[in-house]
Amino acid sequence: MTLRFKRIHPDAVLPSYAHKSDAGMDIRSVEELTILPGKRALVHTGLVMILPPMYEAQVRPRSGLALKKGVTVLNTPGTIDAGYRGEVGVILINLGEEPFEIKKGDKIAQIVIASVTQPEEILETEEIDETDRGEGGFGSTGVRG
Repeated sequence: MTLRFKRIHPDAVLPSYAHKSDAGMDIRSVEELTILPGKRALVHTGLVMILPPMYEAQVRPRSGLALKKGVTVLNTPGTIDAGYRGEVGVILINLGEEPFEIKKGDKIAQIVIASVTQPEEILETEEIDETDRGEGGFGSTGVRG
């Protein structure tokens, strides 16, 4: 599979893997901005991604930003569909206590490429099969399992 990008901003940097076996590629900002505590912002990357059919790009937080600064991707994982041809943007939220400054070239998120499986058929049904779990959800197994 080949992944292609078009740079639409002169400061755009192609995503890259920090280590050969990483799942996520680092993606960088092309702008400078500050996100105040409790606020969110759309951060531009200056890139248009050309994904092959039946693939998606999942936009995920960087663990270091989350732990050290309280900054995360708001709609994680964000999905970029194969047919999308607009600029890749990352919605960041600052859950920390200090303003978060972004500089041009800063790593703001990571993207993971995944194959997409679609059902052959979508049907309505009147019957639901029984399982051990049933309707249990939202913490039904307890905090400590």
